[in-house]
Amino acid sequence: MATFPEYIAQNEERDGVRFSWNVWPSSRLEATRMVVPVAALFTPLKERPDLPPIQYEPVLCSRATCRAVLNPLCQVDYRAKLWACNFCYQRNQFPPSYAGISEVNQPAELLPQFSTIEYVVQRGPQMPLVFLYVVDTCMEDEDLQALKESLQMSLSLLPPTALVGLITFGRMVQVHELGCEGISKSYVFRGTKDLNAKQLQEMLGLTKPSATQGRGPQTAQQPLSNRFLQPVQKIDMNLTDLLGELQRDPWPVTQGKRPLRSLGVAMSIAVGLLECTFPNTGARIMTFIGGPATQGPGMVVGDELKTPIRSWHDIEKDNAKFMKKATKHYESLANRASTNGHIIDIYACALDQTGLLEMKCCANYTGGYMVMADSFNTSLFKQTFQRVFTKDVQGSFKMAFAATLEVKEIGTGGTCQWKICGLDPSTTLALYFEVVNQHNAPIPQGGRGAIQFVTQYQHSSGQRRIRVTTTARNWADAQTQIQSIAASFDQEAAAILMARLAVYRAETEEGPDVLRWLDRQLIRLVRGPGLKPGSGLRGSETDFMFHLRRSPFLQVFNNSPDESSYYRHQFNRQDLTQALIMIQPVLYAYSFNGPPEPVLLDSSSILPDRILLMDTFFQILIYHGETVAQWRKAGYQDMPEYENFKHLLQAPVDDAQELLHTRFPMPRYIDTEHGGSQARFLLSKVNPSQTHNNMYAWGQESGAPILTDDVSLQVFMDHLKKLAVSSAA
Repeated sequence: MATFPEYIAQNEERDGVRFSWNVWPSSRLEATRMVVPVAALFTPLKERPDLPPIQYEPVLCSRATCRAVLNPLCQVDYRAKLWACNFCYQRNQFPPSYAGISEVNQPAELLPQFSTIEYVVQRGPQMPLVFLYVVDTCMEDEDLQALKESLQMSLSLLPPTALVGLITFGRMVQVHELGCEGISKSYVFRGTKDLNAKQLQEMLGLTKPSATQGRGPQTAQQPLSNRFLQPVQKIDMNLTDLLGELQRDPWPVTQGKRPLRSLGVAMSIAVGLLECTFPNTGARIMTFIGGPATQGPGMVVGDELKTPIRSWHDIEKDNAKFMKKATKHYESLANRASTNGHIIDIYACALDQTGLLEMKCCANYTGGYMVMADSFNTSLFKQTFQRVFTKDVQGSFKMAFAATLEVKEIGTGGTCQWKICGLDPSTTLALYFEVVNQHNAPIPQGGRGAIQFVTQYQHSSGQRRIRVTTTARNWADAQTQIQSIAASFDQEAAAILMARLAVYRAETEEGPDVLRWLDRQLIRLVRGPGLKPGSGLRGSETDFMFHLRRSPFLQVFNNSPDESSYYRHQFNRQDLTQALIMIQPVLYAYSFNGPPEPVLLDSSSILPDRILLMDTFFQILIYHGETVAQWRKAGYQDMPEYENFKHLLQAPVDDAQELLHTRFPMPRYIDTEHGGSQARFLLSKVNPSQTHNNMYAWGQESGAPILTDDVSLQVFMDHLKKLAVSSAA
């Protein structure tokens, strides 16, 4: 029998699933006592090179309310050619194509190593991918030029059959016709008036795809002759030229004013255009924004520069006059896009806020990307945008379209289904389960609870695919088997699942309330039956919660509303490893004393003769200690006799490059030193074990003191212990 950590690692590797508890309590009361809910982190498209897609369709349970997929946990009667569904216990006949099965000749979906399996749906037409670019033209020439080059580059990465469209906007919104040779023609819309899909359809002269569309290959071609969405292979040159000729918005902007930017209407037209031409087909609306919407539906700030865009302070005081209306506008767009399986990406590049707070639902509801940078002319934007089009070994994009997720579990009639729309191999969802059995009628011992995740999506090759993951865990009575339940606890998964709940609350509740809730949960966890009685505090949990309380996901101090929305968006979509790094950054030390080593995220790690490399996910920072910085200034690295110092300086740079090359979105790279202004990024993350309040340690080689009134981890732990043993908490 493998140990629990090995078992957890195997399951994550094979199925992309991590549960907070790997043995489940058998009644509702026991489950609530455990504090951390029974929950899972699930990565639907976890990369599995050893998982070739199967060229036939899944066998489903015949009960209409179940429809679970045949899997290795089902009981099979090979002689009678029957299988019993492990969710509703219905006995099902195998289809005729399975006539040859026996104990020695089993189909892949019954083999234990295929608890995750991917099927290719053979029926129905293959649909092309659709990419609709929505481009802001109210920006500086240099920025617009860089963006145009990135867009032209992206055309060369698209499959030739992909359909592309272009909408540009400033004060007016232009929908460009791409079918006409040698002449650029566009439909111009006022940026102050919203249009519904029906009005848009009439104005653009689009006929609705007929009801028969999708029944046969010939009807699938009907909507493809659309003038606004054309195959790349047909209009590659035209569109490259058209992009090259894009100019800044021609409307004059008087001094002291912002340009009039009709972002809300442009996005509405993009959603409407796809809604009436490609409903329920994989499509991406890629929105590029160089500043906030200043007119029409969805505006987030007026055009007077002297009135700044809303801050957290304004929001608390209910002084953000455009916020509610704009949020409502973008939420309705997000819901419309999501209903049709369309993805909305937002690339916001500006020095000030652009309204991500109001627009976050567009990316969050549709599985779209959200990227934030200072300018379109930075490598952070250019590299990140290029990575959107990364391909796998088969040459297909690492992105899925029009995805839905269905979860089937024991004991519930029916299923739970969500439209996710956009997925990639790192998209990770959190699912929280409820044990509904009452305390006086617990689930019988020795049984196993099963869960099946069914992810249907449009692969970037145009195929429909269904990926099925079936997993099971043992039920246990918390009265008699508390030891085995406690041993099954997955600390890392539980920490991220609790953090996601906290971030979810932070979106709707006051900051201090969320922190109080988190502290109460931590105290209950420390006291509760979930951990071995008398085992004391688990160090790593409290460390983690300490850093979570200080993280930008819960603390809005020092971050704009847009930045908080961006950080929370990334935290809610990344996998467990990346999420852990976001909350508790990784710190490595480089010195002459030996190879690089991980060190504590603590001010005591900041020593004069050390270089530190910190990875916070959003930033990669190299910090040179005081002595190292002085040597570097003196130019020792250029002298032949100090070759080893040159290598020492280079080592963290090489390691940082490796991280910068693989991460999405690309992190900000910071090179700083003792006393440098950007050292604040490091000082704000480490545990302030030494501050100006405990000066006695100064002057010794024991790390850098930090000027802060934040409590240190030690004070936090002591306070927690006191509360955990007092009866008042």
